[in-house]
Amino acid sequence: MSETSGANVRAVERALQILTCFDDDHPERGISDIAQAVKLHKATTHRIVTTLMSFGYIERAEDGQRYRLGLRLADLGYKVIRRLDLRREAQPYMDDLARRLGETCDLGVYDRGEVLSIEVVQGNRALTIAAAVGRSLPVHATASGKVLLAHMSESAREEALGRALAGFTPHTIAKPDELRRQLELIREQGYAVDDEEFETGIRAVSAPVRNRDGAVMAAMSIAGPATRLLPDRISLVTRELVAAALAVSNRMGWAGPQPAA
Repeated sequence: MSETSGANVRAVERALQILTCFDDDHPERGISDIAQAVKLHKATTHRIVTTLMSFGYIERAEDGQRYRLGLRLADLGYKVIRRLDLRREAQPYMDDLARRLGETCDLGVYDRGEVLSIEVVQGNRALTIAAAVGRSLPVHATASGKVLLAHMSESAREEALGRALAGFTPHTIAKPDELRRQLELIREQGYAVDDEEFETGIRAVSAPVRNRDGAVMAAMSIAGPATRLLPDRISLVTRELVAAALAVSNRMGWAGPQPAA
């Protein structure tokens, strides 16, 4: 690690120390008080506080002399809470799908160009698809990723499609224009299919989970061996999955129309 990168890490550590020095007993602090609490020079403390203010993580108190935590931190906290709420609300529907269909059910969110699994329920068959919470998968080659791509803003989608699209199997859609056409179809039909595009021998179906504003916040998926997820069964799985994803969306406050699967 270079001297500069080490200094940057120390700056982050100091910023976090400053943020965590505010608590119920000290909701507001002056610069001298903050510097004493985190054992930093006053000038250094002031520079860090000024930077945190510019991003909304700290704000001035009414007296203009002291500081307190900013609303930007509350926004970040709400995002975490919403994600926890999503997992809690989705869990019983995922359990039910995995039990009745016998296949692995996964809940994923978009995270820095990939799909991050935040909940997984394994199927009850002898041969199931291995999945784990915290695993990241490519957005362009998975059913859940394509659902998320299809419903994100155009600028975010184009940024994702601007990256090199790896070809994992002969079925992977690695051409941006071809993928754009499929994403348009996914928006129309309300679900996506991964037809052995990430791993040979594995198929998956995914449906969007929406928040109260109708924005797609996650993708719920069912994955299984291609030998079991044949066309007729894909149709059944899709109906069941879309209905479950809609039910979770309703639990998250979405009251819009049911998509036609």
